[in-house]
Amino acid sequence: MSAKKDKILQVALERFANDGYNATATSKIAKQAGVSEGLIFRHFKNKKGLLNAIMLAAESKLNQVFAPVLFETNPAQVLRMTIELPYQIDDSDFDFWKLQYKLKWQTEYQNPQKMQPIIDKLTWAFQSLDYSDPKLEAELLVVLMDGIALGIMRDGRIHYEQHLDFLFKKYKL
Repeated sequence: MSAKKDKILQVALERFANDGYNATATSKIAKQAGVSEGLIFRHFKNKKGLLNAIMLAAESKLNQVFAPVLFETNPAQVLRMTIELPYQIDDSDFDFWKLQYKLKWQTEYQNPQKMQPIIDKLTWAFQSLDYSDPKLEAELLVVLMDGIALGIMRDGRIHYEQHLDFLFKKYKL
């Protein structure tokens, strides 16, 4: 990928994450990236094509983040690793994750199945650890971690450190 194309994707991710997709004009992206608007259209056809390119990269990033949890064979470690996920978000990835949260509200990009492999793995872990309602526990933990991740991006890690310890104690980890 060319340096200019990378810069366009980087700026678009930042603008879409912070200003919203609908509020971001391709002319604004072009100006900030130091390229012509025509170059954006040549590489991505239109603004939707630009967002689709970012979302394609998102699928790869999600797979990388979730892979260690999905391949873990110790049920207690599956819980621990899942709980730790939001605390491992690198500050440089905040725009990426903010955009994922913003797009959850857009029907076209909403994909509830995206989290299904994690829910299935957590259900297995809770079942292996003899929890009475493993599927509900799995769904609850995913919702909790989703909220904590959003809070970390909004308020910073320091505000959520106590939640990490609380969850480790709650699940006896």
